[in-house]
Amino acid sequence: MKPELLAPAGSYEALRTALLAGADAVYIGGSKFGARAFADNPDEDELLSAIDEVHLYGKKLYLTVNTLLKQNEMDHELYSYLKPYYEHGLDAVIVQDYGVLYQIRRWFPDLPIHCSTQMTITGPDGAKMLENLGVKRIVTARELSLCEIRKIRDCTDVDIECFIHGALCYCYSGQCLFSSLIGGRSGNRGRCAQPCRQPYQVSENGSLISNSHHSYALNTKDMCTIELLPEIIKAGVTSLKIEGRMKKPEYTAGVVQIYRKYLDLYFEDPDHYRVDPCDLKMLSDLFNRDGFNKSYYLERNGRDMMALRNRKIETGREKSQNNSDREKLYGKLHERYNNKNPQRKIKGSLTLYSGAPAILTLYADNYVITLEKEGVQTAIKQPLTESRVIKQLKKTGKTPFIFEDIDVFMGEQVFVPIQFLNELKRDALDKLKQEMLKTYYRSCPVLDSEEEWSHLSNSKTKDMILTASVEKSDQLKALTDVDEITAIYLGYQMFSIQSFYPQVQNCIDLVTSKGKKAYLALPHIVRADDLSYIEPYLEKLIAGGLSGFLVRNLESFSLLKRHHLESFVILDHSLYTFNSAAQLFFNSRGACRDTAPLELNDHELKERFNTNSEMIIYGYLPMMISAQCVRKNYLSCSKSNNTIELTDRRNKKFAVQCYCNLCYNVIYNSVPLFLLKDFEEVKKLGMKSLRLSFTTESRKETEETVGLYIDRYLYGRSTNFTGEYTKGHFKRGIE
Repeated sequence: MKPELLAPAGSYEALRTALLAGADAVYIGGSKFGARAFADNPDEDELLSAIDEVHLYGKKLYLTVNTLLKQNEMDHELYSYLKPYYEHGLDAVIVQDYGVLYQIRRWFPDLPIHCSTQMTITGPDGAKMLENLGVKRIVTARELSLCEIRKIRDCTDVDIECFIHGALCYCYSGQCLFSSLIGGRSGNRGRCAQPCRQPYQVSENGSLISNSHHSYALNTKDMCTIELLPEIIKAGVTSLKIEGRMKKPEYTAGVVQIYRKYLDLYFEDPDHYRVDPCDLKMLSDLFNRDGFNKSYYLERNGRDMMALRNRKIETGREKSQNNSDREKLYGKLHERYNNKNPQRKIKGSLTLYSGAPAILTLYADNYVITLEKEGVQTAIKQPLTESRVIKQLKKTGKTPFIFEDIDVFMGEQVFVPIQFLNELKRDALDKLKQEMLKTYYRSCPVLDSEEEWSHLSNSKTKDMILTASVEKSDQLKALTDVDEITAIYLGYQMFSIQSFYPQVQNCIDLVTSKGKKAYLALPHIVRADDLSYIEPYLEKLIAGGLSGFLVRNLESFSLLKRHHLESFVILDHSLYTFNSAAQLFFNSRGACRDTAPLELNDHELKERFNTNSEMIIYGYLPMMISAQCVRKNYLSCSKSNNTIELTDRRNKKFAVQCYCNLCYNVIYNSVPLFLLKDFEEVKKLGMKSLRLSFTTESRKETEETVGLYIDRYLYGRSTNFTGEYTKGHFKRGIE
């Protein structure tokens, strides 16, 4: 079966050009909840018209609802926002928020759901879980290889959608807090400021390792996979997705028409698939960042995928020749596609005999309509000719239809006014339009007005419980004898793969011997067989005293659920329980508790149900999780975990932790989250426990920080801290 070619539509105009250029489906944002808030998104009336237009053309439209929703938005906006589109026949919604997924399944059970790449689906366990929940399609994490995609395909029946062209985020989608923490513009809310496109100095142990003081260490090239289409199709991908809702309609048209050409060519003659260099040049002329890469389909990461010297960014312009070529290309595409309406090919049959009604029958695929009209006359002077009738009927103007073929059966002395033919044609086309559209329209199910969490409430925390997460043995040593710390999360990276189980068990024994609970913090990202060395010991660790697991991604949660260990799961902030529906999604699947999201302010946190939640009140927050390795891209792989440093234009320094055993980087904020002075406000939230998150700190820094928080939070003592810090989003929140 030929895969779907899915095109971006940042505007109504771009939608039309995408259809005309050969897209099978388009994805578009509405006035709310889309991950491209700055695109020229249509309002409600425009989007309803767009749904009709797409359907009349025989194509599909998917609505992006791929941001995180706050509790107030979930309670008062989401249902009313989606209802008219659902009733009008919307083909699917693309979602990131687990609460949105939960509510759509409840409100609109027959509306297909596509899980966004921002859910970071990296393996078959997560994909299978979503499939069992009724999800129609998953958009895999962009970092997956073709082999990893094939593995998901072989283990599930869910449709798989993958990006094939356009921009690449530096970080795993949905794991980026860089834009919000630095500039207050959240990528999870569609307002990313693209800090990955800015210059940074890169240093290791105090020495500069980047080639320039203005190196673009986080700037990925755009992907172009036109030469890989056969391999992508063979991997089992059912929808080929082009990125670019912020691009011009001409860009959309140009990219779509080329991929349409080669998708069709492959299925016509798969053994002789070849890409014309002229078409590669055209794709490059449309837009590129210092060339293209083939995404992660064939390689894990690497310097060739990066635009470390982005001359376009450095100079603010491209070479004049490139500008000239692009202007000419865009002009041609504009002339070809602009202000033209997609029209569906139909066939017709008209019967005209004197004294009998005119009968016009229209055919469009499986649709057939017939319309009769009285008024056929015997010609007094000059009768109508067949050619004149056909010529008049073919004038369909800006209607959604165009005649491919018309059969006319008529007597020799027949006459009707031209107005008669026009009215018959207009009424028949309108009847065909209504007949086609009514097959898409739905009636909305009756909504239960009471939300499932309406009876829940928060109360002030009486007994503060402090927990801590550690990533270094020195941090663990600093905390084991601190009685006030009731639980410790042990970072998986503290342990070697070769002797994982005995090392973990020794730490469990150490922590539990001090009367504390021990948890194992699983990796930020899990791919393929990344947890194969952990999986055989899961139940054994629980039997050995482990209280549970801190889980950062859906793949880990699904793996534990497959082993019937979901009741031992604590969700980290990266699983984004932004609202009570998202909490209920995971709680109903057995999760023990969740961690409050980092992008909600204190007032928004109060709108959640926090009694079964934990909150981070201290730590260098992870702003990006990336499959790329900054060190490897400038030097080489060190084959061991290490830390390097990024320095931005404002001289802010960001630690980059390289986790070589699982091949990813974590970029931490330059200053720690420090809610020491916010004790009273935090207490009012009603959180079950409060966490101190230690990452790069020394033993001494760990001891000092713990002491400050114990004094303030547990004993109410005055404290004094003069270092540089941030309150994150606790006061300012995000848009």
